[in-house]
Amino acid sequence: MDNHMIHKIYRKRDIQKIEAKMKMLGNVKMDAVTFMNLRLFSTIVVFFLVMYLSKVGFIFAPLSAIVTYYLFYYLFITSPIQRRIRKLDHEALYFFEILTLTLESGRSLESSLEITCFNIHSELSDEFKKALMEMKFGKSLIEALDDMKKRIPSETINNIILNITQTSLFGSSILDTMYTQIEFLREKQILQIKEKINQMPNKISIISVLFIVPLILIMILGPFLLRMMI
Repeated sequence: MDNHMIHKIYRKRDIQKIEAKMKMLGNVKMDAVTFMNLRLFSTIVVFFLVMYLSKVGFIFAPLSAIVTYYLFYYLFITSPIQRRIRKLDHEALYFFEILTLTLESGRSLESSLEITCFNIHSELSDEFKKALMEMKFGKSLIEALDDMKKRIPSETINNIILNITQTSLFGSSILDTMYTQIEFLREKQILQIKEKINQMPNKISIISVLFIVPLILIMILGPFLLRMMI
């Protein structure tokens, strides 16, 4: 599609917003305009399909189109980003612990990142590998890490990257910064585990209401109902 035509259909800031979100998805080959075209096409198809199939399509077609439009964004942007945040946050503690151990040996930050990425195979490690590759093409470490933040949807990890870049910029102790960040990650994981434990009674209660209670009622009332039927 011609660029002039694209900007007539979509606003430039909307395209840029989708592009920024799609960077956070990781290795996605689809570009923002393709995504927006698919979403628009799906919405139009649903609109005319509901209009054709339903007797009151003039009521349900607009509602279905609106739901499709926002559901498409949720399924292909919001939900995958949320899953990626959880995955990256889960990988963060181990990655930064190994990075800290490497820094304790007296190596530079760049060298420590290279060794850590070489020994850890994870999505977070892949993102740091991209940053290191960009450095080989002329970017500074701070520039590469700043660009990396645009690809990371996790605020927790972005705050750690920000602290690392500030430490490198102002010459503070990188180890002290890493110790603080690792302690924060550990506390965060403990809180998440406690939260899951606290939610378990509610989940068990729901399961009991849906499955166990009806079975008990059937066992109690079963013989009585059989007598009534006989």
